[in-house]
Amino acid sequence: MRAWPRCSFLAEAAGDPREGTAPPAEGWLLIEHPGPWGRDALATSGLGPTTVAALSQWAGAHGARLGLIRRPGRRGRSARVRRWFRVDSRQGHEAIRTGTFETGPGLVAALGAAGDGVAGPLQLVCAHGRHDPCCAVRGRALAATLAADDPAGTWECSHVGGCRFAPVLVLLPHGFTLGGVPTTEAVRIVRAYRAGTIDPRWLRGRSSLPPAAQAAQYHARIATGATGVAALRVVAVHRVGAAGWRVALADPDCTVSLRERHLPAGRPLTCAATSDGWLRQFDLLDLRSG
Repeated sequence: MRAWPRCSFLAEAAGDPREGTAPPAEGWLLIEHPGPWGRDALATSGLGPTTVAALSQWAGAHGARLGLIRRPGRRGRSARVRRWFRVDSRQGHEAIRTGTFETGPGLVAALGAAGDGVAGPLQLVCAHGRHDPCCAVRGRALAATLAADDPAGTWECSHVGGCRFAPVLVLLPHGFTLGGVPTTEAVRIVRAYRAGTIDPRWLRGRSSLPPAAQAAQYHARIATGATGVAALRVVAVHRVGAAGWRVALADPDCTVSLRERHLPAGRPLTCAATSDGWLRQFDLLDLRSG
């Protein structure tokens, strides 16, 4: 394990581009598990290999992401009855369903269960310290701040991806993923999301969209000032040559042209990495309205 300075502090100092880095997920299955979480949280969850295999197969078939969640703060022994959330993050299909389970087979049954609808959004903060210390150092403080304002909607979660952008905040059901969120801004950001708007300053992207579309939405939000969670709906994504992208957006209508580059970072990108990584960057070439 590398010594300080940690990966998120180095990424922040280097100004690593956040846009286009949200983890791919058209949906999410969140499983209450108070911990402790090993580096591979699901494999060490005690759910059993048969249950883990069934969950992984479902996630692969639905383009979904599996995650363990727990309430911020002190954690006691695992409760017999635990909660699950099944989230649809696709454009126009946003929804959260929930229920409870007691056993591995009960959790597998939840994959096809109707569940109960959840009216309010959820906010996840990655606090998976055994995967990357930055998530514990920065994530737990952010989660505690949000839980003080909204204890029902706030959960710590296992590895999301992009540890160098810690603290990582995920807003569900839309799957908006933010990085480097200051604790002083967190409550305002979540309240704004609940009111139907998203602040693009820390936005990495929306998980249900491909990276180029995430970056196009980000650049369009900055250029147009559109803040609505449903604004700038992705209509089409086209590859242009070897490194170009053209993304058509609606509400407001615009077309964004990007160039994708892969750049050497000159440093390891996570606290556990032992070799230098590379960064994907989307340069804005053109943005046309209408």
